[in-house]
Amino acid sequence: MKIGFFTDTYFPQVSGVATSIQTLKNELENRGHEVYIFTTTDPQAPEVEKDIIRMPSVPFVSFTDRRIVVRGMWYAYLIAKELELDLIHTHTEFGTGILGKMVGKKLRIPVIHTYHTMYEDYLHYIAKGKVVKPSHVKYFSRLFVNHSTGVVCPSKRVTDTLERYGTTTPMRIIPTGIDIQKFLRPDITPDMTQKLREDLGIAEDQLMLLSLSRLSYEKNIQALIKGFPKILAAFPQARLVVVGKGPYLEELEKLIADLNIEEFVQFVGEVDNAEVAYYYKAADYFISASHSETQGLTYIEAMSAGLQSVVMGNAYLEQLINHPTLGCTYETEEDFADCMIDYMQNNQGMDPIILKEKLYEISATCFGDSMLAFYQDMIEYHQQKLLVKEMTPPIDKIKVRFTSKFQEK
Repeated sequence: MKIGFFTDTYFPQVSGVATSIQTLKNELENRGHEVYIFTTTDPQAPEVEKDIIRMPSVPFVSFTDRRIVVRGMWYAYLIAKELELDLIHTHTEFGTGILGKMVGKKLRIPVIHTYHTMYEDYLHYIAKGKVVKPSHVKYFSRLFVNHSTGVVCPSKRVTDTLERYGTTTPMRIIPTGIDIQKFLRPDITPDMTQKLREDLGIAEDQLMLLSLSRLSYEKNIQALIKGFPKILAAFPQARLVVVGKGPYLEELEKLIADLNIEEFVQFVGEVDNAEVAYYYKAADYFISASHSETQGLTYIEAMSAGLQSVVMGNAYLEQLINHPTLGCTYETEEDFADCMIDYMQNNQGMDPIILKEKLYEISATCFGDSMLAFYQDMIEYHQQKLLVKEMTPPIDKIKVRFTSKFQEK
């Protein structure tokens, strides 16, 4: 099968969407399929890339580390036609996503879409939420997904949202999987993790709480910082390490200064993807208060590394973290400190048997199997729709027949 991915976000941009796309690409290619990525240009991208078609783009308004296509669409269509794609999988509702729909319609092939982003959580980036409203998101999302053959939803939260929007297109929940071998990493020895902790200034008898995400308002790292003084009162040996970069760094640094906890919290910045596993392995707990996740790759990365999580819950996470040995969830950001303290006081450690049962569920292998099954179902569904359309006379001809029959009577 030849598959075209259409996305505005791909490496070297660092994001959960880019990681998800690369993971799926690798899984499909391992099974003998061909995957071509149609995406934006990027100043940091290599000059020569295999199976990647880049179109001229500019930074997105108020979100400058993301880009949007401005031209080159006809060129992309000609390439897609020459490749004789069997299926298109869009990963954005904007530039290249719209292009993917156009190409799919022209080639008369299925267009599958993954709804990666809960846009209502990001409206503050556009004129501080004063221009684009939730009602606009609802209308545009419904319009886009209803013109897809089928929709992949990384979690139940997404299907619930799209159903609320009025989506009628077939949907299937397929959580994003990861290459768990990258995080199991038996090659990362205790000496290596101890060296990392020493470099971070964290002693052996101290507790390392790890936050790893983009530093943005919707990731809600501020809730973790606000709850940290209470954790310190119960566990003076606790230390918070924040990995990632983003536009909210200055505000977070100011908050830490206001709370007078600078010596207990540190920002590491962005870490190379190949080295992220070292931080998971070095940490004692993974923590998050994000309320914008649809798939939460960092949660399953932490779990793959054998790291317990204390995170704000939602329908997806409560299913993922469904046993105390894996971690725990809390309902509101105000609950974070109490939940963290209680979990650390009563924690019995990770159960390797329960963890092993989870590994296939969150693996890239399961992700690839589930996605291929959905592709096959949607190809059959698309063919049936085309057949019905070809067998149905145009509406103007139906009107003529009905009129003639009436006049004869």
